[in-house]
Amino acid sequence: MTDPTRAPDPAAADIAEYWQRFKEDGDPAARDSLILHFSPLVKFVAGRVGVGLPRNVEQSDLISYGMFGLIDAIDKFDLDRNIKFETYAVSRIKGAILDELRALDWVPRSVRARAREIQRSMSELEHKLQRSPTEEELAEHMGVPLPTLQDQLGEISSLGFVALDELLDPSERGSSAMGDLVADPKAIDPGGSYEDQENRWFLGDAINRLPERERLVITLYYYEGMTLSEIGAVLGVTESRICQIHTKSVMSLRNRMIEPGPKVV
Repeated sequence: MTDPTRAPDPAAADIAEYWQRFKEDGDPAARDSLILHFSPLVKFVAGRVGVGLPRNVEQSDLISYGMFGLIDAIDKFDLDRNIKFETYAVSRIKGAILDELRALDWVPRSVRARAREIQRSMSELEHKLQRSPTEEELAEHMGVPLPTLQDQLGEISSLGFVALDELLDPSERGSSAMGDLVADPKAIDPGGSYEDQENRWFLGDAINRLPERERLVITLYYYEGMTLSEIGAVLGVTESRICQIHTKSVMSLRNRMIEPGPKVV
């Protein structure tokens, strides 16, 4: 599969020259050439972020937000750092898009409340069943028809993006906010490397314990870089159905990763 984060020609030597001219001499023409060359990254990231967003959120708007992130990435990129620019830029582009979406506050409170209800019900069933519940079991536990639950999963798929002031557990007094979990890049953390490895192990273990179809969707989307439409074609279902499966899978993984106590086995 072609890596969509790789921009097309000009040749690598030309790009290296553009970088040198811009960083050393501040050449605006070289800067414009870099923006043009790496602009396909914005469309790629906007397409990934746009999955499951409400229809009133235009793809062209996401691309516009992302362009600011690309320009910022080009201006701030340090050539002496031993990382690929594409890796650095994707993060900045996505951050710019999400910052603008959060500022617009496009998610109704009723949708957020419904997401918390589903998350809570999944957690209860996982503790009871000692495995990830099926959609049928989750619908029965919540007392709603299966098609209704599936529609709700599709509706809340956009909640993969959260505000930093959103509480982790709104029902618990004094609950921490998402912003409290953001690491200080200047802080010294000797145990950071170990914790990162441990989190990767827990995440891998949680993915392996998902039902086969959910595990396949997560693998194809996050590890193979396929779109939900492409995954739907592989599995022979609609894109909206893959979106529902993806949402339920992510909620299940979130339960396993953030809840205290023994992991669900």
